[in-house]
Amino acid sequence: MSVKKLSHIAIAVHDLDSSLALFSCLLDAPASEITEVSSQGVKVAFLDLPNVRIELIAPLDKKSNLSKYLEKKGEGLHHISLHVDDLKDTLAKLAADGVQLIDKAPRNGAEGKSVAFLHPKSTGGVLIELEE
Repeated sequence: MSVKKLSHIAIAVHDLDSSLALFSCLLDAPASEITEVSSQGVKVAFLDLPNVRIELIAPLDKKSNLSKYLEKKGEGLHHISLHVDDLKDTLAKLAADGVQLIDKAPRNGAEGKSVAFLHPKSTGGVLIELEE
């Protein structure tokens, strides 16, 4: 897998507005607009730091997978996102190497980017998002 850079670190939160205000103040970082990723049942906002972005994610409703995640694990680190050049090729290589994929093909993510997730069972308990 050819990782180009760490794209972002995602933090799952219950209340995006209050968390965005808190983290923006703590990090002294400008925040993006809140956008919805309806295909994943979440709303997101980014905080831009000089070397990485922080993504805050909150569920759109109580039926979303993120809602279930928050009920089980609470707020905190959700995933790290790695930028790759060729997502389809990367997924094929990882699958051939026995890495368990959540997404066998890219899907639409925040900011219109193609993304896919690797299962934490194959990555030392860390949910990893690959982004192209």
